[in-house]
Amino acid sequence: MRQELKSLPKTLADDVARNLVMVARLLDGEPEEAYQYSRIALRLASRVAAVREAAGFASYMTQRYSEALTEFRAARRMTGRADLWPVMADCERGLGRPERALAMAGEPEVKQLDKAGQVEMRLVAAGARTDMEQFDAAVVTLQSPELASSAVHSWTARLRYAYAEALIAAGRADEARDWFAKAAEADTDGTTNASERLAEIDGVEFTDTLDPELAEDGAESADAPAKKRTGGDNSEDRVIFEDEEDVEEFYDEDDLEIDDDFDGVVPERAQDSKDVQDAKDEEPKAAKADADADADADKS
Repeated sequence: MRQELKSLPKTLADDVARNLVMVARLLDGEPEEAYQYSRIALRLASRVAAVREAAGFASYMTQRYSEALTEFRAARRMTGRADLWPVMADCERGLGRPERALAMAGEPEVKQLDKAGQVEMRLVAAGARTDMEQFDAAVVTLQSPELASSAVHSWTARLRYAYAEALIAAGRADEARDWFAKAAEADTDGTTNASERLAEIDGVEFTDTLDPELAEDGAESADAPAKKRTGGDNSEDRVIFEDEEDVEEFYDEDDLEIDDDFDGVVPERAQDSKDVQDAKDEEPKAAKADADADADADKS
């Protein structure tokens, strides 16, 4: 790709390269953003094969199959390479033309592909058979020396997984379980969900411990005894709130307002103040009563 960009002026080549780097970074996780970067690169350098190929993959990942097919064809004309042939056939499937994909599987270009490319072409052809509801033919299409081999390659897990799916579509679920297991064994990078499909067949359910909703439910269960009751005669009516959330739930917002002029001295409650005043009023009366009692005692 760098060699191809040397045909451009230095500044333009740098701009195109930056956009292609972003396409590569975002293609798997954020394909729509990758597509936008690819369109910028395409406007800057539409005569560079690498740019047309990158734009094709960005369109393919966002299911713009017609655009992808156009870009792949352009890249192939510029380079003469056949390695894009399987993905071009898959674009035909995406456009609802599985018969064209099958026709491409029988073209001479397939013989120019390396082993990985031939496996990809076989996967596309089997998918086209499934699209046409030719399920048994899809199973036969995938039966090959590559499938029977015990060696593990980058495409082994996907091939075994596709074969298991084809078996299920053909009504051969018992055989499919074994092939899902073989796919899971070969899938060290997690490119398929073979393990999940195997567990589904075996009736095993997984719980995602990182699920926020499950975490909240667990927290609520753990915090269920949020309040304790005290002893005494009125223990059922007296509640001690243990945390701030409980306090906020118990009191109204007006009860929690903060007085900015508060000087740190707690004012006496109205009832307490009245009781103190009554006690002070009673003191002179009690003193007078005591004096009268002493005077009567002296007289007697």
